[in-house]
Amino acid sequence: MNLPKPTKPGPQQGAATKWMRLLAVILVALSACGAPARAREDVRVVDGDGLRIADVRIRLWGIDAPELDQRCGTHNNIPCGEDARFLLEALTKGGDVVCETRDRDPYGRVVAQCFAGGYDLAGEMVRQGYALDWPRYSSGHYQDQQAEAREAGRGMWAGPFTPPWDWRSQRR
Repeated sequence: MNLPKPTKPGPQQGAATKWMRLLAVILVALSACGAPARAREDVRVVDGDGLRIADVRIRLWGIDAPELDQRCGTHNNIPCGEDARFLLEALTKGGDVVCETRDRDPYGRVVAQCFAGGYDLAGEMVRQGYALDWPRYSSGHYQDQQAEAREAGRGMWAGPFTPPWDWRSQRR
């Protein structure tokens, strides 16, 4: 799946894009036993690794994406956190979203592996270079996608960046 670099909507497109996001119809599978429980709801992309489906906050399993206000590049001139969010929005428009619950995080969010349009959302975020495999949680599940992004210089790999987990710890 070749996706163009995410772009911010212009002023004339902003309202329409916002409504399109709010009206996105998805298919969600979140159940305690992991069996598909299907329901159509609106999806809201929170950031590069977070979704909100109805009242359920979902954290994508196995990855870490830059925080919304995180910047990358030699002169911190690339809004990589915003770019990650735009990419995840584009990916969720690729088809119904189906999530399989893996865990819950300390903040009460469901940690899930989610798919849309036949793609693992987390894997595609890593492959496009806008998220990192988080071996602490994934045991290297997305290491091949990360190596591909690094080698191709995609997304954050186009220049210097601070891994999101380090960036957050520097802010505390």
